[in-house]
Amino acid sequence: MKIVSILIFILSLSTATYAQKTFCNPMNLDYGFTPIPNFSEQGRHRATADPVIAYFKDQYYLFSTNQWGYWVSDDLVDWKFISRKFLQPYNKVYDELCAPATLVLGDSLLVIGSTYEKNFTLWYSQKPQTDTWKEAVHAFTAGAWDPAFFEDDDKRVYLYHGSSNFYPMYGQEIDRKTLQPIGERHDLIRLHDDVHGWERFGEYQDNTFLKPFMEGAWMNKYKGKYYLQYGAPGTEFSAYGDGVYTADKPFGPFTYQAHNPFSFKPGGFTRGAGHGATFEGRYGNWWHVSTITIAVKNSFERRLGLWPTAFDADGILYTNTAYGDYPHRMPTTRTENPRDLFTGWMLLNYNKPVRVSSSLPGYGANYAVDEQMKTYWSARSAKPGEFIESDLGAVSTVRAIQVNYADQDVDSSFLGKINGIYHQYVIEYSVDGKRWTIAVDKSKNKTDVPHDYIELAKPIEARIIRLTNRHMAAGKFAISGLRVFGLGHDEKPSTVKDLLVLRGDHDKRSAWLKWGHVTNATGYVIYSGIAPDKMYTSVQVFGANEYYFKSMDKDRTYYFQIEAFNENGIGTRGPIIKSE
Repeated sequence: MKIVSILIFILSLSTATYAQKTFCNPMNLDYGFTPIPNFSEQGRHRATADPVIAYFKDQYYLFSTNQWGYWVSDDLVDWKFISRKFLQPYNKVYDELCAPATLVLGDSLLVIGSTYEKNFTLWYSQKPQTDTWKEAVHAFTAGAWDPAFFEDDDKRVYLYHGSSNFYPMYGQEIDRKTLQPIGERHDLIRLHDDVHGWERFGEYQDNTFLKPFMEGAWMNKYKGKYYLQYGAPGTEFSAYGDGVYTADKPFGPFTYQAHNPFSFKPGGFTRGAGHGATFEGRYGNWWHVSTITIAVKNSFERRLGLWPTAFDADGILYTNTAYGDYPHRMPTTRTENPRDLFTGWMLLNYNKPVRVSSSLPGYGANYAVDEQMKTYWSARSAKPGEFIESDLGAVSTVRAIQVNYADQDVDSSFLGKINGIYHQYVIEYSVDGKRWTIAVDKSKNKTDVPHDYIELAKPIEARIIRLTNRHMAAGKFAISGLRVFGLGHDEKPSTVKDLLVLRGDHDKRSAWLKWGHVTNATGYVIYSGIAPDKMYTSVQVFGANEYYFKSMDKDRTYYFQIEAFNENGIGTRGPIIKSE
């Protein structure tokens, strides 16, 4: 009996370790501040981008630009930061491990940053859960910017790289023993914004004076096919996405995938899903980690997002970003359809009434509930007791809350990774604004949680949510998004009618979408794709009942469909509209 009891105990521990959790973008990481002084003249701020996640020895390792270290996780939800500077003293650059590349090679994990110099060190570790890095190659001679390594089934190793609005993406073989480049460098792919609408430069693909940028190489192999991925058109924009070409050989020839961009999120709270990395994790599930744009204090003010990803029956690579910054389940088994991970918990407080303790001029209270990361409310101070109350408009079932801090009046010494800083707060709830109950107590928290997401242990019934500051990690008490998730108790929106897709002959890369307004809708999600069963692209629109869709290929037929949503759920999708 003792042996049986011990086995049951061990199994229960294993189940608890990988018990299903939920997560919500942006990723809640203790992001460092930009280390570059002239990048923060409009205020010190957190920033990172260009992520890669390596699944190595049953753990996930996340590297991204200028963090002076990296993160490790058992489950893609909770991350631990490990301090480490990888550049050598003679590498006189501001960037520390910019747009990094990793490679799992046997029992070692390798990492290097971007450089056009030929003296960056390629590091390796067999136990990267601690700082145990050693030199694999003292001076890597490829000189690659935005590099990506890839090991093929035959154990040959390749390097892909490029970051330019003029030069192509390159590929070159790497000697497995010396870890240095061998053979000729190959020109692989270029942007064709004259054909591919989403590759056009600008916030709305409307820039005509600057050519778009191709960057962020990445390579995967799936069922014998090579998937060469790239970011475009520029990291500053909401339409920043990732595209993919496929081939039967590591250096091509490559063919543009019919569904592109395969990673794309131009609407909602988090915008942009470009310059990322696709990886297979536990249970055989695929993911795409990418850059999210903010671009307020500087064009390179950014965060990270994690999106469920898959290959369909025809080998089409796609990423699901529909409701991608709402709570999703972290799977504990193989998941065939990424959309099944959505919890169905809706945003309860979009543009609802707000009451605050104080407001800094120009940073009004409603900026905390307008579903835009670019805007934020700031109190006049960081003193304990500063608060914000969000009225849901009616008693609702609350399942989770996300607290997104903004950087306002951060001390000028905050350059690079600042260790030891932390947030403390309390969240209370009420049904009448008179009697209050604590829902979340982080008054003794000692961690840095700039995008804290809390799934409540049990659902609560509430009308008003109050967030009260106890301690700020940096700057004034400022919130870009106090986001409350769950379900209201009223009616879902009805089916959207009269969807019009007007695609003129002048420029078939673009279309004007117009539809009938649904009275009780908070917003709409537009789906589009290359076939009725491949509508993988989604755009979330709040308030308006029109959208200029500029992400199509010039000579391709597309299909569109739309649904309305509100705090009570999602309405039935309307009919599919074909656009030639």
